[in-house]
Amino acid sequence: MNPNEHIHLSHSAQLAPPINRGSMVAQPWTSFTQGLALMKESIREPKLRLTPPWLKIAMERRRVLMALVALTTATVAYLWIANQNNWGFWPLKVIQLTVFLVLTAWLAAGFFTAIMGFLVELFADGFALSSRQVAKLSLSEHSKTAVIMPICNESVDTVFAGLRATCESLMQRSEAKQFDVFILSDSFDPVILAAELNAWSTLRDELQGRVNLFYRVRQRRTRRKAGNVADFCRRWGKNYQYMVVFDADSVMSGEALVTLAKLMDQHPSAGIIQTVPQPCGVDTLHARVQQFAARVSGRLFTKGMLYWQLGESHYWGHNAIIRIEPFMRHCALADLPGNGGLSGHIMSHDFVEAAMMRRAGFDVWLVTDIEGSYEQQPANLPEELQRDRRWCQGNIKNIRLSAEPGFAMVHRFMLLTGVLAYASSPLWLLLIVTSTFIYSLEYFLGHSVSDDLLINHYSDLWLVTLVLLFLPRILSFFVILYKKEQQQYGGLHNLSKSILLEALYSAMVAPLRMMAHTYYVISALTGLGLEWKSPLRESKTLPWKATYLYFMPYLWPIALLCLVTVLIAPSTLIWLLPVVIPVFLATPFAVITSSSYVGLWLRVRNLFITPEEASAPAVMQQAWYYSGRYTKLNRLLRWLRQPKASSGATAYHLR
Repeated sequence: MNPNEHIHLSHSAQLAPPINRGSMVAQPWTSFTQGLALMKESIREPKLRLTPPWLKIAMERRRVLMALVALTTATVAYLWIANQNNWGFWPLKVIQLTVFLVLTAWLAAGFFTAIMGFLVELFADGFALSSRQVAKLSLSEHSKTAVIMPICNESVDTVFAGLRATCESLMQRSEAKQFDVFILSDSFDPVILAAELNAWSTLRDELQGRVNLFYRVRQRRTRRKAGNVADFCRRWGKNYQYMVVFDADSVMSGEALVTLAKLMDQHPSAGIIQTVPQPCGVDTLHARVQQFAARVSGRLFTKGMLYWQLGESHYWGHNAIIRIEPFMRHCALADLPGNGGLSGHIMSHDFVEAAMMRRAGFDVWLVTDIEGSYEQQPANLPEELQRDRRWCQGNIKNIRLSAEPGFAMVHRFMLLTGVLAYASSPLWLLLIVTSTFIYSLEYFLGHSVSDDLLINHYSDLWLVTLVLLFLPRILSFFVILYKKEQQQYGGLHNLSKSILLEALYSAMVAPLRMMAHTYYVISALTGLGLEWKSPLRESKTLPWKATYLYFMPYLWPIALLCLVTVLIAPSTLIWLLPVVIPVFLATPFAVITSSSYVGLWLRVRNLFITPEEASAPAVMQQAWYYSGRYTKLNRLLRWLRQPKASSGATAYHLR
């Protein structure tokens, strides 16, 4: 008998409630070609039981977005064509223009999303779902919610520290008995399984029955997280109206959990309600920069997405509540037929489940004003890129479902934009290579391609591109000032410096992401192997040799491009430097930014400060205390604090 079987059988009476089995049957997908043939039928909005009042508004807003993107793209096309003084090598220039326009449309969509997010921050959106709508209402006494945390070979101390903090926060609410918590383990390491069982038993005893805590080890670990959630639904889904889905690094306050359940009670047409989890709790420089960016400019993009989507929003797979009955009836996931990298089980299941829930006539909402929802960022750049590889392959697989009959048009576009989020990288690389080749050929043949000519000739295009890239950061800065939140970000001076440094950091990371994502897209399309493992939940400085070997495959193509450029047109090499420098410095950059010492050194100087660092939420303080992070953090902060350091960087003390 294997360890999993031993744990399950010897503790079955204690681990989980009696099984109340329900049906969750997956229906086969329509083939992509058949879906295209039925496109006239499938692109219609789903037939709803009752057309919601927000749908007409959402459709009008999306038409405006499409018009703005089309106008911007057309303007760029006109400027590009008007600035051409000759059409030599015209096939290459047509490729160059086509790729540039696709990328411009992609940037413009993000830009106008941020603009709308900026306006929502200033003036609010009366059509959006909000926690304020249920602030004074009580949770129905008949409501029953399961909080489920699927895990697989995770850091047991970190996972259970966050879960304990969540349960203790929930215990402070009078509605605590209306929630049950499930740990759904797919772990297979016997040592980790034993640690999980011991941690569950200890936490269950400490909760003293005020919150029911259950633990299950799945014997047939199929379809990863989506399969784990479906297994829970089939066994115990009939016992609950709702389930809140966690990731292993999720932490939520009791108030946030109750608010989600109240929103579901008050909006019976809602099938999924997604919170905006705030990233926090990792001290490496890389993680702190990403946490800062998510808090500052990320807020505009999030509220802008809600502005366009309303009740047809994203579901990100965690820190969200789901109405179980329609989820079981309509959201079972069949495998994609065929062989190769684009077949098999659905990996990016969350986007697909949102589309299926909406097809069934239920709304999918993103609620941006629920406080108390948290997650972790990857601690270092390679860890982030490894996560991106999983997402890339999953998103590219989903392209096969973009013609699925009955999906709402906005969810089709979500599936397509999920692909473009990664496919834009090979397009950027193609644009760089094509442009370099064109200018090198012109130089080699004696045509004039001076730096002044390139700058002056394309000054309008440079200006448009810079506005699309950097104006959202400037607007986010003004939002913080308008709401008088600058002290939560280290003060006005430090906020300004942090935004500037974050922009420079993004410029360093962008070429590395471009090279990595290009490789991932090729891997997904060719079916190359993918290593799937749980991400690290603890910060460790990267080793130099392993980091160099990790980035080496991305260095040689850029080195070859530089060599060819130097041999043909050395003066054009300067235009490659924004790509070349980050790639050549990838190893020291990744190692240094993976250090908690560097991240905390900047923290004591009030750089990249987030509200969660300026004043830690109670539930996160508890999670960090139980995980031992407080002890390590305060020790490092005391060591790093120098007489010149800002007095604003103080150690945490548990409330």
